[in-house]
Amino acid sequence: MDAIFLSASVPVVGRGNYHETANPFLIQCAVRELVISVIRTHRIVWGGHPSITPMIWSICEDLDVNYADSVVLYQSHFFKDRFPEENARFGNTVFTDAVPDDRDASLSLMRQTMLSREDLVGAVLIGGMDGVEAELALFQQHHPNAFVLPVAAAGGAAREIALRVAGAHQVDIDDVDFASLFHRAIDRKPPVNRPRGTRPRGA
Repeated sequence: MDAIFLSASVPVVGRGNYHETANPFLIQCAVRELVISVIRTHRIVWGGHPSITPMIWSICEDLDVNYADSVVLYQSHFFKDRFPEENARFGNTVFTDAVPDDRDASLSLMRQTMLSREDLVGAVLIGGMDGVEAELALFQQHHPNAFVLPVAAAGGAAREIALRVAGAHQVDIDDVDFASLFHRAIDRKPPVNRPRGTRPRGA
């Protein structure tokens, strides 16, 4: 099963101006629609963020899906004292080592491990802050031919990316029909040529 990378968070005050355009309700709606739209056909991969992991756990519970087959959560041990309680409910979490006293280096190690997976065919960006920008740059280094879908209507970093690099038209910026948005992006994604015998890392 191919995988889609989700980069998302709910922006907070004090981390740039991303919160000024962010709509937490629409971020939650978009994450929910993404999971519903792709969970039967694609594995969802994300780096554990305390504002997103509980959402995904709740949606998976509602859909009664098998976590091990449907999602892969990455988490750095650097944040072990701040893991949301939902982490323990995902049986296939991939933990990466903490770099002592270095948050940025710990995040970088987790992102390198997560985004070097060979089964990623696309990335969906929802809300978010500077971390979404960093993950997009790294994702495109590893997967230059994969699709990238910034969901503009929910605001945050994804909106800025859509305005800056995605060439979105005004109708797309305000489009809250997230289900159609995801289906269109996934239906037109280019095929990924993967050497025979290669396997996803960390699955």
